[in-house]
Amino acid sequence: MDSTLGLEIIEVVEKAAIASAKWMGKGEKNTADHVAVEAMRERMNQIHMRGRIVIGEGERDEAPMLYIGEEVGICTREDAHSYCNPEELIEIDIAVDPCEGTNLVAYGQNGSMAVLAISEKGGLFAAPDFYMKKLAAPPVAKGHVDINKSATENLKILSDCMNRSVEELVVVVMDRPRHKELINEIRQAGARVRLISDGDVSAALCCAFSGSNIHALMGIGAAPEGVISAAAMRCLGGHFQGQLIYDPAVVKTGLIGESKEGNLARLQEMGITDPDKVYNAEELACGQTVLFAASGITPGTLMDGVRFFHGGARTQSLVISSQSKTARFVDTVHMFDNPKNIQLR
Repeated sequence: MDSTLGLEIIEVVEKAAIASAKWMGKGEKNTADHVAVEAMRERMNQIHMRGRIVIGEGERDEAPMLYIGEEVGICTREDAHSYCNPEELIEIDIAVDPCEGTNLVAYGQNGSMAVLAISEKGGLFAAPDFYMKKLAAPPVAKGHVDINKSATENLKILSDCMNRSVEELVVVVMDRPRHKELINEIRQAGARVRLISDGDVSAALCCAFSGSNIHALMGIGAAPEGVISAAAMRCLGGHFQGQLIYDPAVVKTGLIGESKEGNLARLQEMGITDPDKVYNAEELACGQTVLFAASGITPGTLMDGVRFFHGGARTQSLVISSQSKTARFVDTVHMFDNPKNIQLR
């Protein structure tokens, strides 16, 4: 799966990033997301695969494209038999976020990406459209920090694992009212806090790369993005844990169902019998082979955003494979018009 799909999934996220970046700074987050979805789906349907969206544009919003359960790939075409034998194509599960950080794109802020994760059928946890308590940390701290411990305890453990003082550590937290106590605790412990408005997949990913100056992600964010983060951290050997949050009173902001009781009933219907279970990266992305790909829409810590020039655009992307144990940064020039008009800047 690595060799056959690696390059193509890079092109999937690149197409989505370019489409969304055209709406950067225009204040229209829904449009920035919509065009990314269209571009991602169009390129995905050219790939010789039998794909199924397990995490997509939402359970509840009745999205017309890349919705949960949608089939994608060349096999969805009416004339698929002209190109291949659909029965011989690999079956894969796909988690997508065509525009992670729609507000970031709309207001021209850093950190938005087009992202996806794939694995063989059954290899990705089909997370409900809930929230998730998350803890991400570098590979050296894997299995040492624990989501059930306090932030103070985890910072001390992380300090020991990384041979750094707590004061040298930087923790990313979503800037939400629900995190007021967490932020205060991190600061009182001596660590520094980097608040973000959106885009915690990028923050989790940064934890696994030396030199990013991000050492942990803590707090509550969207559950689907948690699975995508887990897929990347599984490939990179980083620490990731997630616990579903089903009580609206805990989240405080954002939609999370009508009631705690109703959400528990939904989890039962999905076959989740232990709603308080803590999942690690290997459980959220349990497939034998896992691939993760991302392309910067706006500039970020790991990747630059899309840069347009006369006749084309330049993207920076990242593809991570559990099979080849590689993380490849890809710098691509996309030629829209006559190549003689391209200026490589």
